[in-house]
Amino acid sequence: MLKLPFFLSFITISIASNTSFGQVTPLKTMPNWYNLDFKTDNVYGIGTEKAYELLKNKQSTPVIVAILDSGIEIDHPDLQKNIWINEKEIPKNGIDDDNNGYIDDINGWDFLGGKDGQDVKYETQELTRLFKKYKDIIDKIDPLNASFEEKKNIEIFKDLKTKIEAKTAELDNQGGNFIIQFYESFQKSKKIIQKEYNVETVTPEVLEKITAISSDELRKGKNNYALLEKFELTEERLDEAYEYFDAQINYGLNEDYNPRNIIGDDVNNLKDINYGNNEVEGPDASHGTHVAGIIAAIRNTDNNINGICNNVKIMVVRTVPNGDERDKDVANAIKYAVKNGAKVINMSFGKDFSPQKEIVDEAVKYAEANDVLIVHAAGNDNQNIDEVSNYPTKIYKDGSQCKSWIEVGASTWKPGNELVANFSNYGKLVDVFAPGLDLYSSTIDFKYKEESGTSMASPVVAGAAALIRSYFPNLSASQVKTLLLETAEKPKNLEVLKPGTQSKIYFNELSNSGGIINVYNAIEKAKKY
Repeated sequence: MLKLPFFLSFITISIASNTSFGQVTPLKTMPNWYNLDFKTDNVYGIGTEKAYELLKNKQSTPVIVAILDSGIEIDHPDLQKNIWINEKEIPKNGIDDDNNGYIDDINGWDFLGGKDGQDVKYETQELTRLFKKYKDIIDKIDPLNASFEEKKNIEIFKDLKTKIEAKTAELDNQGGNFIIQFYESFQKSKKIIQKEYNVETVTPEVLEKITAISSDELRKGKNNYALLEKFELTEERLDEAYEYFDAQINYGLNEDYNPRNIIGDDVNNLKDINYGNNEVEGPDASHGTHVAGIIAAIRNTDNNINGICNNVKIMVVRTVPNGDERDKDVANAIKYAVKNGAKVINMSFGKDFSPQKEIVDEAVKYAEANDVLIVHAAGNDNQNIDEVSNYPTKIYKDGSQCKSWIEVGASTWKPGNELVANFSNYGKLVDVFAPGLDLYSSTIDFKYKEESGTSMASPVVAGAAALIRSYFPNLSASQVKTLLLETAEKPKNLEVLKPGTQSKIYFNELSNSGGIINVYNAIEKAKKY
């Protein structure tokens, strides 16, 4: 699931009796800061620019990186040349030329699409799906004559109901319902003002024309613009806030919503792999496009972004809706990526439950056996993932671990005790930290923007891994993981704010490696192998 602050990076919400809404905008820094280096630039980037000095006159080979995400705008000018093309497939002939089970999969595959070209945009949360499943089960149980197994199911249902109620209350406390109502009122007001004054843009000069003798609707519209200014919100940020809460409240927690008929597969048939379509952008590719730019944007242009790897092909595997991804789709997406040549897989998503974990484990083991490195975002809930569930995970059901999996937390450009992003998850199951605050990258409609989250930290690591595999192709996935962890920059005796709190903790206690990746250090060591 792509969730706060994946795309609400700079908004903090404070609603008291539905009356106040605030925004905090962070200090700005260099757009390319995550490619800089602490020793030379005094910021904890990953040393990409320095690394290229080490790689001068060294040959590279193209590396395929599969991005399992919401979709990617493949014709974005900073990405277009670096999008994977399936050379074994003849475009638009309606035939599965390479016999991989997917027709016309030229740039990847959309596991959230239907044969008629429709795409799933919204999904429920896994919590909601489980709640509905157990609700249907206990509706058929006589509590007075319940068996041991039936009583167990009743207790599971009660626990799920408690979690649903807590999530609903949390969204309301964050002001979700207020934001939805205000957004709808604001949009209505905007249209009325635009029509009345025949304008595209509602400027302060237009608003000045609305006076005490204007209609009630116009005066209400002017007041809504005043409220927007009072809340220190741009229209863009209001749109993003609305999109987040609408997706959570009206779709994510709606047990009656089921978009799977768009795809037309049997969601309970875990052996079914032949579904979806080849339309890899989807209805909202902003998240995936941003992730792709961090890894693969064309370097040294005038757009202020430099993708980390200069010889990379991005395979698009649309897997993640606005809501919780399905285990079935995740498993099939991983297998698709491996079978079609990916050497690195980026997964910037996560959820709290995994009812078909065994099929995801099977896919991860398949990737591990085929020398594919999986990079996964640790999540944005400022929690210790040693203690709470966070799926997918490198821990198999039998307790063993995937050796070619890197779990990534988010660090910042800020000095001292703010080096760790306050939203980032942490714990010994997190392997390493990487830049995840204010990363400037590509987004939809040929544009660029800053975003924050472990969703951004993960592709930083994936890009670094791709760079190493490109210039040192003989290194295995597990060797690349070891190299990145062993050469991570480890701030000595640095106390930082524990994510989500004001208490302090030593930085090296927040992850397995105790460091922030540095691809310069990794390549310097790789050259000695």
